[in-house]
Amino acid sequence: MNALVSPANVVILGCGRSGTSIFGELFKHLPTYRYLSEPAYQTLIDLEKSSLIAVKVPRSDPGYPPKPGLSVPMNHLNEIMSNPVIFWQVRHPLDTICSLKVGISKNWGHHPRPHDWEEWLDRPLIERCAHHWHYINSVGYAQVKDICHLSRFEDMIQDSREFAHKVLKIVNFQGDRDDPDLVAWINRVQDRNNEKFMEAETSKAYSTEDHSVKVGRWKENLTPEEIDVVLPMVSETALQFGYKI
Repeated sequence: MNALVSPANVVILGCGRSGTSIFGELFKHLPTYRYLSEPAYQTLIDLEKSSLIAVKVPRSDPGYPPKPGLSVPMNHLNEIMSNPVIFWQVRHPLDTICSLKVGISKNWGHHPRPHDWEEWLDRPLIERCAHHWHYINSVGYAQVKDICHLSRFEDMIQDSREFAHKVLKIVNFQGDRDDPDLVAWINRVQDRNNEKFMEAETSKAYSTEDHSVKVGRWKENLTPEEIDVVLPMVSETALQFGYKI
């Protein structure tokens, strides 16, 4: 993609529980950005655009129907946000499945829902979570893969400083890379819970304490039988993101 000549508005998309919240809050730590987490789409339309905007997974509006797998109509979004930089956040399917359980168990609480989600309500929870991950990262991703930057949860966790600086270069952020607020975000991103770690605000309701790490938590949370069930549902889609499972 061509280099930007001025800082860009930002949209972060992807499957729930893939790190979209903590990624989005990177922009909450930048004084030049106004950050919105899962706003109603009408809010974006009505928003005063006098400052840079970063938004995570806007919520659908029936008046602006999106394509399957997305929550917003991309052509219209590009117009109202002046061609923002689009990031697609992805996480290892088995880790995401573990993390999706809380929300999916509550009336399929993650959005956007697959178009056939109601047909899956009688299926085991583990299958519903696998279907959600697969649908969003196949049908949804296909809508934007030619215009987005792929962002992996594992890269963010492994080296949050490098991840942040790479993202800021993509959006052409001109500020101080050593700004204390930015450093504070970098220090928050941890694989294990410790004194520095701070959960993203919108993720706290979905957090559980049944694992010691975030990358590879599936080894603690999934039984061999559960893995055998979900692997055929997600493995092909996982390959396009470099996950060989």
